[in-house]
Amino acid sequence: MDGRHSERMVLETTATCAVLAAGIAIAALLYQLITVVVPVLESMVFPRVAAASSQDVATEASTKTLAVLLAHADDESAVGPILARYAREGVQVHLIITTDGSQGAGSTGNLLRPDSGLRGDELARARGEEARCAADALGVRPPILLGFPDGKLGDYIGDRSLLYRLTDRVAGELQRLHPDAVLTWGPDGGTGHPDHRLVSSIATQLARAAAPGVPARLFYMSLPAEGMRVISPQRGEPPLLIPEAKYFTVRVSFTQRDFDRAQQAMVCHRTQFSEEQVKRLEPVAARVWNGEIHLIPAFPTAGSTDLFR
Repeated sequence: MDGRHSERMVLETTATCAVLAAGIAIAALLYQLITVVVPVLESMVFPRVAAASSQDVATEASTKTLAVLLAHADDESAVGPILARYAREGVQVHLIITTDGSQGAGSTGNLLRPDSGLRGDELARARGEEARCAADALGVRPPILLGFPDGKLGDYIGDRSLLYRLTDRVAGELQRLHPDAVLTWGPDGGTGHPDHRLVSSIATQLARAAAPGVPARLFYMSLPAEGMRVISPQRGEPPLLIPEAKYFTVRVSFTQRDFDRAQQAMVCHRTQFSEEQVKRLEPVAARVWNGEIHLIPAFPTAGSTDLFR
Protein backbone atom coordinates (compact mmCIF):
# COMPACT_ATOMS: atom_id res chain seq x y z
CA MET A 1 0.00 0.00 0.00
CA ASP A 2 2.81 2.35 1.01
CA GLY A 3 4.71 1.44 -2.15
CA ARG A 4 1.75 2.35 -4.34
CA HIS A 5 1.31 5.67 -2.54
CA SER A 6 4.96 6.50 -3.01
CA GLU A 7 4.79 5.60 -6.68
CA ARG A 8 1.74 7.83 -7.13
CA MET A 9 3.48 10.74 -5.44
CA VAL A 10 6.51 10.27 -7.66
CA LEU A 11 4.30 10.32 -10.76
CA GLU A 12 2.44 13.42 -9.59
CA THR A 13 5.68 15.23 -8.78
CA THR A 14 7.11 14.26 -12.16
CA ALA A 15 3.99 15.55 -13.94
CA THR A 16 4.08 18.80 -12.01
CA CYS A 17 7.72 19.30 -12.88
CA ALA A 18 6.98 18.58 -16.54
CA VAL A 19 4.20 21.18 -16.56
CA LEU A 20 6.43 23.73 -14.89
CA ALA A 21 9.22 22.98 -17.36
CA ALA A 22 6.82 23.34 -20.27
CA GLY A 23 5.55 26.65 -18.82
CA ILE A 24 9.08 27.93 -18.44
CA ALA A 25 9.90 26.89 -22.01
CA ILE A 26 6.78 28.65 -23.35
CA ALA A 27 7.59 31.77 -21.34
CA ALA A 28 11.13 31.77 -22.70
CA LEU A 29 9.81 31.37 -26.22
CA LEU A 30 7.33 34.24 -25.73
CA TYR A 31 10.11 36.40 -24.35
CA GLN A 32 12.22 35.71 -27.41
CA LEU A 33 9.30 36.48 -29.69
CA ILE A 34 8.62 39.75 -27.90
CA THR A 35 12.24 40.85 -27.98
CA VAL A 36 12.55 40.03 -31.68
CA VAL A 37 9.12 40.70 -33.18
CA VAL A 38 8.19 43.93 -31.36
CA PRO A 39 11.24 45.88 -32.62
CA VAL A 40 10.47 44.64 -36.12
CA LEU A 41 6.89 45.87 -35.79
CA GLU A 42 8.08 49.18 -34.43
CA SER A 43 10.47 49.67 -37.33
CA MET A 44 8.07 48.54 -40.06
CA VAL A 45 4.42 48.95 -39.08
CA PHE A 46 4.23 51.69 -36.48
CA PRO A 47 6.06 54.35 -38.53
CA ARG A 48 3.59 53.76 -41.35
CA VAL A 49 0.64 54.20 -39.00
CA ALA A 50 2.20 57.32 -37.53
CA ALA A 51 2.97 58.70 -40.98
CA ALA A 52 -0.57 58.05 -42.15
CA SER A 53 -1.94 59.77 -39.06
CA SER A 54 0.35 62.76 -39.58
CA GLN A 55 -0.66 62.95 -43.22
CA ASP A 56 -4.34 62.98 -42.25
CA VAL A 57 -3.70 65.84 -39.81
CA ALA A 58 -1.72 67.78 -42.42
CA THR A 59 -4.43 67.29 -45.01
CA GLU A 60 -7.08 68.47 -42.60
CA ALA A 61 -4.99 71.51 -41.68
CA SER A 62 -4.45 72.46 -45.32
CA THR A 63 -8.14 72.24 -46.27
CA LYS A 64 -9.06 75.89 -45.95
CA THR A 65 -11.86 77.91 -47.52
CA LEU A 66 -11.63 81.51 -48.69
CA ALA A 67 -14.77 83.46 -49.63
CA VAL A 68 -14.32 86.55 -51.79
CA LEU A 69 -17.35 88.85 -51.61
CA LEU A 70 -17.58 91.07 -54.68
CA ALA A 71 -20.03 93.47 -56.29
CA HIS A 72 -19.18 92.67 -59.91
CA ALA A 73 -17.51 90.13 -62.12
CA ASP A 74 -14.01 91.58 -62.70
CA ASP A 75 -13.66 92.91 -59.12
CA GLU A 76 -11.46 89.90 -58.34
CA SER A 77 -8.78 91.48 -60.55
CA ALA A 78 -7.72 93.61 -57.56
CA VAL A 79 -6.39 90.47 -55.82
CA GLY A 80 -6.18 87.99 -58.70
CA PRO A 81 -2.60 86.78 -58.08
CA ILE A 82 -3.21 85.75 -54.46
CA LEU A 83 -6.46 84.00 -55.40
CA ALA A 84 -4.46 81.99 -57.94
CA ARG A 85 -1.84 81.27 -55.28
CA TYR A 86 -4.30 79.98 -52.71
CA ALA A 87 -6.15 77.89 -55.30
CA ARG A 88 -2.81 76.40 -56.37
CA GLU A 89 -2.07 75.52 -52.74
CA GLY A 90 -5.35 73.63 -52.37
CA VAL A 91 -7.51 76.28 -50.71
CA GLN A 92 -11.17 76.24 -51.75
CA VAL A 93 -11.61 79.76 -53.16
CA HIS A 94 -15.19 80.92 -53.81
CA LEU A 95 -16.15 84.13 -55.63
CA ILE A 96 -19.53 85.48 -54.47
CA ILE A 97 -20.63 88.08 -57.04
CA THR A 98 -23.64 90.02 -55.83
CA THR A 99 -24.82 91.93 -58.93
CA ASP A 100 -25.77 90.82 -62.42
CA GLY A 101 -23.36 93.28 -64.06
CA SER A 102 -26.05 94.55 -66.43
CA GLN A 103 -24.93 98.18 -66.07
CA GLY A 104 -21.21 97.51 -66.40
CA ALA A 105 -19.48 100.72 -67.38
CA GLY A 106 -16.20 99.14 -68.38
CA SER A 107 -13.10 101.23 -67.85
CA THR A 108 -13.98 104.05 -70.22
CA GLY A 109 -15.69 106.10 -67.55
CA ASN A 110 -19.42 106.17 -66.89
CA LEU A 111 -20.41 104.81 -70.29
CA LEU A 112 -20.43 101.25 -71.53
CA ARG A 113 -17.54 100.36 -73.75
CA PRO A 114 -18.68 101.42 -77.23
CA ASP A 115 -17.24 98.27 -78.75
CA SER A 116 -19.00 95.86 -76.38
CA GLY A 117 -22.33 96.03 -78.23
CA LEU A 118 -24.14 94.60 -75.20
CA ARG A 119 -26.78 96.06 -72.90
CA GLY A 120 -29.04 94.95 -70.07
CA ASP A 121 -29.84 91.24 -69.84
CA GLU A 122 -27.54 90.42 -72.75
CA LEU A 123 -24.64 92.10 -70.97
CA ALA A 124 -25.55 90.34 -67.71
CA ARG A 125 -25.36 86.94 -69.43
CA ALA A 126 -22.03 87.83 -71.02
CA ARG A 127 -20.58 88.94 -67.71
CA GLY A 128 -21.69 85.71 -66.08
CA GLU A 129 -19.73 83.82 -68.71
CA GLU A 130 -16.78 86.13 -68.20
CA ALA A 131 -16.89 85.41 -64.46
CA ARG A 132 -16.79 81.67 -65.14
CA CYS A 133 -13.89 82.16 -67.57
CA ALA A 134 -11.94 84.18 -64.99
CA ALA A 135 -12.60 81.64 -62.23
CA ASP A 136 -11.32 78.87 -64.47
CA ALA A 137 -8.20 80.89 -65.35
CA LEU A 138 -7.46 81.48 -61.66
CA GLY A 139 -8.14 77.85 -60.77
CA VAL A 140 -10.84 78.77 -58.22
CA ARG A 141 -14.33 77.32 -57.76
CA PRO A 142 -17.12 78.30 -60.21
CA PRO A 143 -18.50 81.73 -59.28
CA ILE A 144 -21.62 82.14 -57.17
CA LEU A 145 -23.80 84.63 -59.04
CA LEU A 146 -26.48 86.22 -56.85
CA GLY A 147 -27.98 88.31 -59.67
CA PHE A 148 -29.00 91.48 -57.79
CA PRO A 149 -29.48 94.62 -59.93
CA ASP A 150 -26.21 96.25 -60.90
CA GLY A 151 -25.72 99.80 -59.66
CA LYS A 152 -28.83 99.66 -57.47
CA LEU A 153 -27.81 97.80 -54.33
CA GLY A 154 -28.49 100.92 -52.28
CA ASP A 155 -31.71 101.93 -54.02
CA TYR A 156 -33.74 102.16 -50.83
CA ILE A 157 -36.44 104.37 -52.36
CA GLY A 158 -36.93 102.15 -55.39
CA ASP A 159 -36.92 98.88 -53.42
CA ARG A 160 -36.91 99.12 -49.64
CA SER A 161 -36.43 95.40 -49.13
CA LEU A 162 -33.52 94.97 -51.55
CA LEU A 163 -30.68 95.61 -49.12
CA TYR A 164 -32.22 93.31 -46.53
CA ARG A 165 -32.70 90.54 -49.11
CA LEU A 166 -29.11 90.97 -50.25
CA THR A 167 -27.78 90.81 -46.69
CA ASP A 168 -29.83 87.69 -46.00
CA ARG A 169 -28.61 86.03 -49.19
CA VAL A 170 -24.96 86.84 -48.50
CA ALA A 171 -25.34 85.59 -44.92
CA GLY A 172 -26.83 82.35 -46.24
CA GLU A 173 -23.98 81.76 -48.67
CA LEU A 174 -21.35 82.40 -46.03
CA GLN A 175 -23.11 80.11 -43.58
CA ARG A 176 -23.17 77.39 -46.26
CA LEU A 177 -19.50 77.83 -47.21
CA HIS A 178 -18.31 78.40 -43.63
CA PRO A 179 -15.06 80.06 -44.82
CA ASP A 180 -11.93 80.40 -42.73
CA ALA A 181 -11.38 83.90 -44.12
CA VAL A 182 -13.35 86.48 -46.12
CA LEU A 183 -11.92 89.00 -48.56
CA THR A 184 -13.88 92.01 -49.86
CA TRP A 185 -13.63 95.69 -50.73
CA GLY A 186 -12.77 98.19 -48.03
CA PRO A 187 -15.25 100.87 -46.93
CA ASP A 188 -13.84 103.10 -49.70
CA GLY A 189 -15.01 100.60 -52.31
CA GLY A 190 -11.69 100.67 -54.16
CA THR A 191 -12.94 102.97 -56.88
CA GLY A 192 -15.64 104.50 -54.70
CA HIS A 193 -18.41 102.58 -56.48
CA PRO A 194 -21.54 102.46 -54.25
CA ASP A 195 -22.05 98.74 -54.91
CA HIS A 196 -18.47 98.07 -53.76
CA ARG A 197 -19.05 100.07 -50.59
CA LEU A 198 -22.24 98.18 -49.80
CA VAL A 199 -20.80 94.68 -50.12
CA SER A 200 -17.97 95.81 -47.83
CA SER A 201 -20.50 97.10 -45.33
CA ILE A 202 -22.50 93.86 -45.42
CA ALA A 203 -19.41 91.71 -44.89
CA THR A 204 -18.33 93.87 -41.97
CA GLN A 205 -21.83 93.87 -40.48
CA LEU A 206 -22.03 90.06 -40.59
CA ALA A 207 -18.56 89.59 -39.09
CA ARG A 208 -19.27 92.06 -36.27
CA ALA A 209 -22.58 90.32 -35.55
CA ALA A 210 -20.86 86.91 -35.48
CA ALA A 211 -23.32 85.64 -38.08
CA PRO A 212 -23.27 81.82 -38.43
CA GLY A 213 -20.32 80.68 -40.51
CA VAL A 214 -18.80 84.18 -40.83
CA PRO A 215 -15.24 84.34 -39.48
CA ALA A 216 -13.56 87.27 -37.76
CA ARG A 217 -10.76 86.96 -40.32
CA LEU A 218 -12.12 89.62 -42.69
CA PHE A 219 -9.76 91.51 -44.98
CA TYR A 220 -10.21 94.57 -47.18
CA MET A 221 -8.68 94.84 -50.63
CA SER A 222 -7.91 98.08 -52.40
CA LEU A 223 -6.70 99.45 -55.72
CA PRO A 224 -3.36 101.20 -56.10
CA ALA A 225 -3.59 104.75 -57.46
CA GLU A 226 -1.21 103.90 -60.32
CA GLY A 227 -3.54 101.15 -61.51
CA MET A 228 -6.57 103.43 -61.56
CA ARG A 229 -4.68 106.07 -63.52
CA VAL A 230 -3.49 103.55 -66.10
CA ILE A 231 -6.77 101.72 -66.59
CA SER A 232 -8.80 104.93 -66.91
CA PRO A 233 -6.59 107.93 -67.72
CA GLN A 234 -9.51 110.29 -68.35
CA ARG A 235 -11.01 109.62 -64.91
CA GLY A 236 -7.74 109.35 -63.03
CA GLU A 237 -7.48 108.73 -59.33
CA PRO A 238 -10.61 109.58 -57.31
CA PRO A 239 -9.76 111.77 -54.30
CA LEU A 240 -9.48 110.51 -50.71
CA LEU A 241 -9.94 106.83 -51.55
CA ILE A 242 -6.50 105.31 -50.99
CA PRO A 243 -5.90 104.27 -47.35
CA GLU A 244 -2.63 105.20 -45.69
CA ALA A 245 0.14 102.64 -45.97
CA LYS A 246 0.22 102.06 -42.20
CA TYR A 247 -3.12 100.23 -42.35
CA PHE A 248 -1.90 97.57 -44.82
CA THR A 249 -0.52 95.16 -42.23
CA VAL A 250 -1.24 91.93 -44.13
CA ARG A 251 1.05 91.24 -47.07
CA VAL A 252 0.45 88.10 -49.11
CA SER A 253 3.09 87.02 -51.61
CA PHE A 254 2.56 85.37 -54.99
CA THR A 255 4.67 83.88 -57.76
CA GLN A 256 5.11 84.85 -61.39
CA ARG A 257 2.90 81.92 -62.30
CA ASP A 258 0.15 83.30 -60.08
CA PHE A 259 0.52 86.73 -61.66
CA ASP A 260 0.27 85.25 -65.16
CA ARG A 261 -2.94 83.40 -64.27
CA ALA A 262 -4.40 86.62 -62.91
CA GLN A 263 -3.61 88.37 -66.19
CA GLN A 264 -5.34 85.56 -68.09
CA ALA A 265 -8.37 86.00 -65.84
CA MET A 266 -8.49 89.72 -66.54
CA VAL A 267 -8.48 89.08 -70.28
CA CYS A 268 -11.71 87.11 -69.78
CA HIS A 269 -13.60 90.33 -68.96
CA ARG A 270 -13.84 91.46 -72.58
CA THR A 271 -16.88 93.66 -72.04
CA GLN A 272 -14.97 95.64 -69.41
CA PHE A 273 -11.35 95.76 -70.53
CA SER A 274 -9.85 96.02 -73.98
CA GLU A 275 -6.71 94.04 -74.81
CA GLU A 276 -4.81 97.32 -74.98
CA GLN A 277 -5.86 98.22 -71.43
CA VAL A 278 -4.82 94.83 -70.07
CA LYS A 279 -1.42 95.07 -71.77
CA ARG A 280 -0.91 98.60 -70.50
CA LEU A 281 -1.77 97.59 -66.94
CA GLU A 282 0.40 94.45 -66.78
CA PRO A 283 3.84 96.08 -66.25
CA VAL A 284 2.37 98.64 -63.86
CA ALA A 285 0.72 95.94 -61.74
CA ALA A 286 3.92 93.90 -61.72
CA ARG A 287 5.91 96.91 -60.54
CA VAL A 288 3.42 98.20 -57.95
CA TRP A 289 2.64 94.80 -56.42
CA ASN A 290 6.25 93.62 -56.66
CA GLY A 291 5.36 90.06 -55.73
CA GLU A 292 2.92 90.72 -52.89
CA ILE A 293 -0.54 92.22 -52.39
CA HIS A 294 -1.19 94.38 -49.33
CA LEU A 295 -4.47 94.04 -47.45
CA ILE A 296 -6.13 95.71 -44.48
CA PRO A 297 -7.58 93.53 -41.69
CA ALA A 298 -11.07 94.64 -40.72
CA PHE A 299 -10.25 94.07 -37.06
CA PRO A 300 -6.98 94.77 -35.23
CA THR A 301 -4.41 92.05 -35.68
CA ALA A 302 -0.67 91.62 -35.81
CA GLY A 303 1.10 91.86 -39.13
CA SER A 304 0.85 88.73 -41.24
CA THR A 305 1.78 87.18 -44.56
CA ASP A 306 -1.13 84.75 -44.73
CA LEU A 307 -4.91 85.14 -44.60
CA PHE A 308 -5.23 82.02 -42.45
CA ARG A 309 -2.60 82.71 -39.77
